[in-house]
Amino acid sequence: MTAAVGERSAMRVDAERVQLAPVFWITLAAAFLLTGQNLLDPMIRHDDYPAFFGDAPVFWNKTLHEGRWLNYIWHLREVVTPAWLNFALYQSLWAGFVAALAVSTIGPGASRWFTVVLALLMLVCPSEMLISLWFNTLIPGLAVVTLFAVLACYLSSAQLRRLLPLFVIVSFMAYTTYPLLLLAVCISRTRDRSVRDLAGLLVLFCASFVVAVLTVYTLNWQVHGVFGVPVADWREPTAGHGLGGMIANLPKLGESLMLFLNRTGIGYPPLIGFIPFLYILALNVLRKRAPLEALYLGAGLAIGMALMVAQALKLGVIVPPRAFIFFWVFFALTTVRAVQLLSEDEGLYGRLGRNALLLIIGVWFIQLFLAYGQANAWRSDTKTWAQEVQATEGPVYIFGDPSKIASGVKAGIQSYKALPSRLKQLTGKTAVACVEAPKDCPTRPEVIASEAEVHLLRESDALLMVFTPKPSKDAED
Repeated sequence: MTAAVGERSAMRVDAERVQLAPVFWITLAAAFLLTGQNLLDPMIRHDDYPAFFGDAPVFWNKTLHEGRWLNYIWHLREVVTPAWLNFALYQSLWAGFVAALAVSTIGPGASRWFTVVLALLMLVCPSEMLISLWFNTLIPGLAVVTLFAVLACYLSSAQLRRLLPLFVIVSFMAYTTYPLLLLAVCISRTRDRSVRDLAGLLVLFCASFVVAVLTVYTLNWQVHGVFGVPVADWREPTAGHGLGGMIANLPKLGESLMLFLNRTGIGYPPLIGFIPFLYILALNVLRKRAPLEALYLGAGLAIGMALMVAQALKLGVIVPPRAFIFFWVFFALTTVRAVQLLSEDEGLYGRLGRNALLLIIGVWFIQLFLAYGQANAWRSDTKTWAQEVQATEGPVYIFGDPSKIASGVKAGIQSYKALPSRLKQLTGKTAVACVEAPKDCPTRPEVIASEAEVHLLRESDALLMVFTPKPSKDAED
């Protein structure tokens, strides 16, 4: 009996080994096409530049306030690689994760159409698009998650679960919600389902998550003298002490969910409720046709949402939409499996389901492709300014906030710190942001009022960049 089970397992592994490669290449091609406008000169968020430059001291504070010890180790590397290479590597890892998860979910015996569609549906995750702009920082964490997904194609469910605690601990030190992706992998890999088995998996995951949290707390205690992860002040935390405190934080939970739904629906009201509605519909199909599978997938998503709710209510912070990658992954797993079951009968519902999946992939692919192009004007402007900086022998001073000009607003620039880092990336020279270091700057020059938002002036051998952004329409109103 044992030999027969082992033989079947080996045959399944061989089949998935054959299937994973073509699915990965299809997914990778789609990923590069999706991010084409961002591939050669990727947009980098201001607090992702330390990872790009390998500047560990600048990132050190996030080990205390975010527990990102794996990312800090990554910052200690001495090799600095081009941004386009880092972004291509990040997208390759994401393509590898979704391809491996799709293969382990659908299995070798089903139609490859559903495997590819599942991989592509996970690929167009709006939350992943948002977080991908921190690609330099997240490469090691995503590599851990991808490795676990690939292992799921070659190991048994029992072997995978033995590795789960280690992977949860390591991935947690890269990004808080990455362990939820590991849970999704374990759920998709499980074939012999039962309530008892699900309970065991959830206990194992929750225990692993608690150990991961305690590991980070202990590291902070040993290194920073603080047992915990104190929330940074810029997030404006309002810790909820007791039931009353958590009730007071309900508006922050509501804002977190609204931001998430808005991003998931790409800002279009008709689409904002479409994904949750489709998820509920698909879960109901699974409940009727594969109740245990519905229970596994529903429980996985419930744990993820519970963690987000706890973070908003207990810490009193707004959870950013990029943290909800796990939701889209569980949505994709649930929806594709429901449509696959409906397609076993040659009926109307199966055809409608398959068309709906292709529609979602197509619409979200186009919208995310356009979203990656929103930084084109910023890229063009900064390259023009970099030419002036390159031709300057003396210091470069930046007056005003470049994140408020038209190209900065369209690109979603979040801080005045973005421009000095961008200029350093393009020229290797350090520019002084006078908002941050006014004592190191000369007197701000007067500029003639005009339609221009950027004024480049020269004094002796210095370049003075003066930004005078126009008032926003909201401010005018």
